[in-house]
Amino acid sequence: RGGGSPSSDFKGFTLLMPAVSVGNVGQLAIDLVISTFNMTKVGYFYTDCLVPMVGNNPYATAEENSMELSINAEVYSLPSKKLVVLQIRSPFIKNKYRPFCQTLLSWVKSSKCDRVIVLSSSHAYQCDDEQLLGTPLRYLLTPDLEKAVGGLMQELNWKEMEKVAAYPGINDKVLHIPGGGITKLLFTESCSKGIQMAVLLKFCSEGDNIPDAFALVNYLNEWHQLIKSEVNTSSQWKIPSSWRLLFGNGLPPALF
Repeated sequence: RGGGSPSSDFKGFTLLMPAVSVGNVGQLAIDLVISTFNMTKVGYFYTDCLVPMVGNNPYATAEENSMELSINAEVYSLPSKKLVVLQIRSPFIKNKYRPFCQTLLSWVKSSKCDRVIVLSSSHAYQCDDEQLLGTPLRYLLTPDLEKAVGGLMQELNWKEMEKVAAYPGINDKVLHIPGGGITKLLFTESCSKGIQMAVLLKFCSEGDNIPDAFALVNYLNEWHQLIKSEVNTSSQWKIPSSWRLLFGNGLPPALF
């Protein structure tokens, strides 16, 4: 379980996690947070809902720690900022969204986390006319978190994720997050369970999603001020060593 034990106590902490969504933008943004603050790995989140994987330490800073192993879902902690981070590194197994959400939310309650922030993304090509206007960044708050921070979002002048028509010409509007993976299910489950959750997302396309990750982590920083700064700049965030291989190895010279 998260933190290495089901009874880990993160009372007063904010849980930050990615949705495995289009362009892996949330996961890349989480990489930047873990790397910048050199966060301590405190355990793993054991689940059979994700594709199994194992690899080298993605945040290696020297040869000595480069051989440490990492798996598909790990938990990092930063007590000085009351922040706990769940990083997910592999896709979901088919039909396992719901059991994962149930396990995750029950851990959130048992570990006493104050609130959850999910970093996500959605297909830009499926934006409606209203969503094409202005910023490509959006937020969602569950009713319980809306009471606590709704006013701040107004001050920040953030745009809430718009609901869209369920069918053309029909007035019924629904929440639609194409390409968002578990985002919608996790959010609606949190609404019904009284969990304080925020979703921060960016409309994007598959490709080089590093600029999207910087945009999303800067968006988070506007609210949470993880890095104190008058102006958010990408140079404040530390790129992890694993990003050197984001697009695979270079072409072997023997080809030419």
